[in-house]
Amino acid sequence: MQEKINTLKPELLRAIEKADTLSALDEVRVSALGKNGQITGLMKTLGGLSPEERKTAGQVLNVFKNEIAAALDQKKEALETKALNEKLQSESVDVTLPVRPEEQGRIHPISQVIEETLTIFAQMGFELAEGPDIEDDWHNFEALNMPAAHPARQMQATFFFPGGSLLRTQTSGVQIRTMEAKKPPIKIVCPGRTYRRDYDATHTPMFHQIEGLVIDDKTNLANLKSVLLEFFKLFFETDDVAVRFRPSYFPFTEPSYEMDLGGAMARNIGKEWIELLGCGVVDPRVLQNCGIDSTQYQGFAFGIGLDRLAMMKYGIKDLRPMFEADMKWIKHYGFLPLDTPTVTSGLSLNGGRK
Repeated sequence: MQEKINTLKPELLRAIEKADTLSALDEVRVSALGKNGQITGLMKTLGGLSPEERKTAGQVLNVFKNEIAAALDQKKEALETKALNEKLQSESVDVTLPVRPEEQGRIHPISQVIEETLTIFAQMGFELAEGPDIEDDWHNFEALNMPAAHPARQMQATFFFPGGSLLRTQTSGVQIRTMEAKKPPIKIVCPGRTYRRDYDATHTPMFHQIEGLVIDDKTNLANLKSVLLEFFKLFFETDDVAVRFRPSYFPFTEPSYEMDLGGAMARNIGKEWIELLGCGVVDPRVLQNCGIDSTQYQGFAFGIGLDRLAMMKYGIKDLRPMFEADMKWIKHYGFLPLDTPTVTSGLSLNGGRK
């Protein structure tokens, strides 16, 4: 047995030393210690020896086997270290090279207008209220004084779902939900997406709106006018703003008005006045539908299209590209985060966003 070991040992050690890859080394391991390997073959011959010879030969063979296994492990560690060093060297980064140019995201004009608008109304003491995009008939129509046969429903061009639910046509449903859940005084703004079946240069099937609602025991039309006038001065960042109210009709307000904006912004687009929003005194029946005593409380409401505000402020002529994900358009009209305009005023922050 010793003679066989003396012959096989240097042969295996040379093969281990010669192996220059992990795969080549594994072939040596299999040839020596595998199921049909040379050392495994010697181990199988022990069964034909006498007990005394088997004991002596077995000890010698185990020492030989352990030496070869240790040599294999040592060589494997050396090859793995070499491979790792080569990989690290090939994948090293030259930190002196200039960085790759990367696109920087921009804030969409509508997102910017929403943020500016909420900031201004928060400064005026309004609180933020939100509600679901998918509404029921009661909150979107019925509670707003629009029963099933009311002609105003035909003006909404509504998206209906099976079972009677619908995509809200205005954020007024948030006002109803707030009045149902909260007792006056109430002073909220309700921003959000709204949906109508309409599509042209100034209309899209999905658009953004913000509505305001004030309910207490002393609010009047003068307060409505002052709130809107102050808002547009801050939003357009000029004192050269005028507003006028024209009688109109909305089912949920009485009296109802459409408000025109004059001054610098109107002149910028070659007009004396621009029709901008609807507003009015909340109809007593709407208050009663929400469980509010209309003999004790009153208030006003208004609704502003945020997409049109963005068009006016940033000189956007067509509404549709706002929703087309055109990166050239976004780069032109969007804001870098550090360049985002801020809105400030001398008013105290009595309300705020929740």
